Amino acid sequence: MRALIALCATLFASVVQAETLEISPQPMTIWKSVFGQVEARVQIPARARIGGTIIELGVTEGDRVEAGQQLALIEDDKLQFQIDSLDAQLEALNAQLVTAQSELTRGDALLERGVITTQAHERLQTNVDVIASNISNLQAQRLVIEQQISEGAVLAPEAGIVLSVPVSRGSVLTMGETVAEIGGGGTFLRLSVPERHAADLAEGAEIVITGSEGEQTGRLVKLYPLIAGGRLQADVEVEGLDARFVGRRVPVRLPVGTREVILVPELALSRAGGLDFVAVQTPEGPLERVVVPGETVLKDGARFREILTGLNPGDVVVTDHE
Repeated sequence: MRALIALCATLFASVVQAETLEISPQPMTIWKSVFGQVEARVQIPARARIGGTIIELGVTEGDRVEAGQQLALIEDDKLQFQIDSLDAQLEALNAQLVTAQSELTRGDALLERGVITTQAHERLQTNVDVIASNISNLQAQRLVIEQQISEGAVLAPEAGIVLSVPVSRGSVLTMGETVAEIGGGGTFLRLSVPERHAADLAEGAEIVITGSEGEQTGRLVKLYPLIAGGRLQADVEVEGLDARFVGRRVPVRLPVGTREVILVPELALSRAGGLDFVAVQTPEGPLERVVVPGETVLKDGARFREILTGLNPGDVVVTDHE
């Protein structure tokens, strides 16, 4: 009898000291799983500024380049032929200019002695001026062609990584064709979200990225107003996003709403005979009730379990019981 009284006293003390929690519906975020694609913030093609043949190609996919770095060299043989032609004309004109200046020098002496007229002297001076003007004109044309030759160097328009090189050494290009695609300015995630969730998204919302390196958080920074093919485009900023592979797809969880759920501390659940139980406080004392638990939820650093059935709002759950 004394042993029974002692056992009852122990059970009573355990019930009195047990911690309890009154159940009330809690808001929980509804997450939508989609895929995001890693995109370069800036994608700029490095284009050929002249037509010709690629004689040098110094980059391949994956190379990192600096702004202004030479990627390739294009040569147009016709430009060199034009340079050679102009050089020959300049050589001839320079020889004519030497002769014309000599004649002008003699004309100056003859004019002082009155041997020739002023008109004849002026014709000699005009001949020198015309030849000098022709030389200046050819030199200007030569500078233009030299500039065109220098534009055969294809330069990187932006510092970044080479995404694609659609040409090879020996390829013949026309002006404006792409030699390489450069991605720079960092990376971000581009999402394609079903349009039914468009009204549930808001700029500034936090998203979760899951991958081999664990979970990361990002921020929704832009929602595009145009919906195409039933999909909404959105951009996400992620600090420390792996930028090694542009175009890589990563799983993303988006917050698209909330729902009311019943949560209990994970320690409040017990399991026996393949069933899950939660102790509920009743006037007669704690009563084990069969429940169906759902997913685990982290809240304020503590682990809670969603209860799908078995509990009602207002129930008092014993969270620390024997």
